[in-house]
Amino acid sequence: MTLVAIILATLAAGIGSVWLAALLMRLGLGGRGDSVGPQHLLSLAAGALLATAFMHLLPEAFESQAGAHDLFATLLVGVVFFFLLDKAELWHHGHEHSHAETAAHSHAPHEHGRAHDHSHGHAHHHHGPRSGGWAVLTGDSVHCFGDGILIASAFMADIRLGMIAAVSVLAHEVPHHMGDLVVLRQTSPNRSMALVKVSLAGAVTALGGVVGYFLVGQLQDFLPYFLAVASSSFVYVALADLIPQLQKRLTARETIAQIAWLIAGMVIVTLVSGAAHAH
Repeated sequence: MTLVAIILATLAAGIGSVWLAALLMRLGLGGRGDSVGPQHLLSLAAGALLATAFMHLLPEAFESQAGAHDLFATLLVGVVFFFLLDKAELWHHGHEHSHAETAAHSHAPHEHGRAHDHSHGHAHHHHGPRSGGWAVLTGDSVHCFGDGILIASAFMADIRLGMIAAVSVLAHEVPHHMGDLVVLRQTSPNRSMALVKVSLAGAVTALGGVVGYFLVGQLQDFLPYFLAVASSSFVYVALADLIPQLQKRLTARETIAQIAWLIAGMVIVTLVSGAAHAH
C-alpha cells in the first residue's frame, strides 16, 4: 500500500507539476504583469518548503530515538552537501524566469547564469538550441530522481508526511517547469513535444520514489536521518535559491503580496496535513 501511495504521489508531483505549469502558461499566467507572476509562485513554493521542513519532517525525525546532536549534524551536513552539488553543477536546471520571460518574446539562443531572476543556483550554459534542451532535460531528470527519494523517505515515516512532501515538491517544481517549457519550445517548433519531454523527465520522480522505497526499507533504522536530509534539501532550496530571488526593492503593495503568497504556501501545507490526518 505504501509503495502504491509513493508511486501515485511521485507521479502527481513529477508529471502533475509539468502539466500545471503548461496550463498556467496556456492561460497566460506567470508573466510580470499578471496577478499570479513568477515572484508569487516562488513565494508560494518557499513557504511550502519551509513549512514542510520545520513543521513536519524535522519534528518527525526528532520524535525518534535518534539523538538531537546527530540529527542537527545530519541537517548541517545535508545543507553543505546540497551547496557542493550546486558548486559542482550536478543539478542542472536552467530555470531562470528573467530569461524565460525574455525568451517568450525572442527565439534567439540564450545563456543562463546565476545572476538572473531564477537560476536555481545551478549555473550552466547552453551553447545552442540542441545542447541547451538536453542540458535542461538531463538536469531535470537528476533532480526529479532526488525528489522521488525524498518523497519516499517521508512516506516511509508516515503517509501524511509523504503527502505533504509531495505537495511541497509540486509547488516548488511548477515555476521551474515553466522555465523548462520556454527553453525547450525554443529548441523545437513542436510545442506538444516539449511538453512530452519535460513530462518524461518529471516521471523520473516515480523512479526515484521506487528506489527510495526499497533503499529506506533496507535502512529503516536510519529513517530519522533520511528525514533530516530531506529537510536540509527543502531548507537549502528555499533559503539559498528561492528567497534570495525575492529580496528585491519592491513597492509596499508588491511586498505585501509576496508575504501573502509565502504564508499561503505554509497554509496549504497545514491544510494538506490536516486533511491527511483526518483521513
